Amino acid sequence: MIAFLMRRLLWMIPVLFTISLVTFLLMHAAPGGPWDRDPSRRQLDAATQAKLNEEFGLDKPMWRQFIAYTIGDFAGEAGDFTCGAICGNLGPSYRQRGRTVQEILFGVPEGQPFWHSRFAYSIGLGLLALFMAVIIGIPAGVVAALRQNTWVDYISAFVANFGVSVPNFVIGIYLVIIFAVTLHWVDVVPRSWADPRAWLIPALVLGFGTMAFTARLMRAAMVDVMRQDYVRTARAKGLREQTVISRHMLKNALIPVVTVLGPALAGLITGSFIIETMFAFPGIGREYVQAIGNRDYSMILGTTLLYGVLIALANLSVDIIYSIIDPRIRL
Repeated sequence: MIAFLMRRLLWMIPVLFTISLVTFLLMHAAPGGPWDRDPSRRQLDAATQAKLNEEFGLDKPMWRQFIAYTIGDFAGEAGDFTCGAICGNLGPSYRQRGRTVQEILFGVPEGQPFWHSRFAYSIGLGLLALFMAVIIGIPAGVVAALRQNTWVDYISAFVANFGVSVPNFVIGIYLVIIFAVTLHWVDVVPRSWADPRAWLIPALVLGFGTMAFTARLMRAAMVDVMRQDYVRTARAKGLREQTVISRHMLKNALIPVVTVLGPALAGLITGSFIIETMFAFPGIGREYVQAIGNRDYSMILGTTLLYGVLIALANLSVDIIYSIIDPRIRL
């Protein structure tokens, strides 16, 4: 197990390097830059732009900019070496002067706990969305499998197909109209994100697609398990139906579901920038969208690398959970 973990962790290095290289090339290929992103506004004079480019190292060749950001570079009058992203240094923000990318993503207001940071907000929203997807999707899939070809199965299939097919931001608009405008259960624009009710609609919208996919996958897995010989043997031995379902069917049917839940959590966190922007949620996804519009290169690279690490760790956690759920699986 330890050798497997070390091998997977080492494989993360070339993966993250490739992600950073592709992101670096794409953001520099986009028109505009940190100082001239909006042609409709007054542009900085050439001398000021040259000074800013020199300050942030944008006057150097692109290959050196990339190496300086990922590995490090010698800077300053004394020529001191400054380590790059491999040391956790994600660089200064180009648009939010005086602040680093780490401060923006992980910083908290003075006197506030860690869970008031943008990173913690996004993690919390992703976990809540996954929790809602699991507690609704798995039971819905189990009930649909146990009630095949009945109205319960048909309704579950309809909702699952609807959730997979319709974009989550469209579902969000309808939920806001229903729960905020019509029923007045929540505010259209939350007064404070400290109120747990403000999190319900964003989490439900974010996790609706995962919930629908989980229900479909759980139903298919349960139907397949129900036809296995060991389930017929358990029933022939006179075991109670609840025991057969919980001990013999559910545990084995959860294996394909667990396969997708790990990457699903990373997908919920990394794919939340649409929902965060839509609901003005103070997470890293919303900050990521603003950084792209501002051409904040270090912010774009730093957030992309953070997303890459989360996805890689989620995939690794799934492989570890495999052997816990099913002892037949060995790494």
